Amino acid sequence: MDAWSFHSQIFFLTHRLQAHYSISQHPNSVVQDRSVYEDAEIFAQNLYLQGHIQMRDYQTYRDLYETALRFLPPPDLVIYLRASVSTLMKRISNRGRTYEQTISPDYLEGLNTLYETWIDNFTLCPILAVPADDLDFVHNNAHLDLIIAKIQERLSGKEEVVFP
Repeated sequence: MDAWSFHSQIFFLTHRLQAHYSISQHPNSVVQDRSVYEDAEIFAQNLYLQGHIQMRDYQTYRDLYETALRFLPPPDLVIYLRASVSTLMKRISNRGRTYEQTISPDYLEGLNTLYETWIDNFTLCPILAVPADDLDFVHNNAHLDLIIAKIQERLSGKEEVVFP
């Protein structure tokens, strides 16, 4: 982990930067699952905090990330699916992916903390925080329709979008 974390994060950063740039070149609507922001603000930072990336390498990574962001247009909207660790653990179990079964609640708690800090300080575009503990948009079409309506409200410029 220590030997390859920095290299892996540079690979992911490059991939996300290329995807973000490519998306920005098309005028059509696009939904992106993972963003360049999450790679840097959550996953790379988490590896640094866990001691898998050295300070010098992490600073190089941050400098590259922050410089590249100056050249990319921000998204129109960030949709943040806010979920508790217990909800995340249930969903991981339900998916049944073997490689996810060893993810610990402590690891998810750490990621959730980083996500909350990031989303609280993100100012590049509007944010729609979706209470994912309460909404099952995968299995409940009414929940999906509600989220779509809230996305449309937020994109139309309405300031306060509140979930019931």
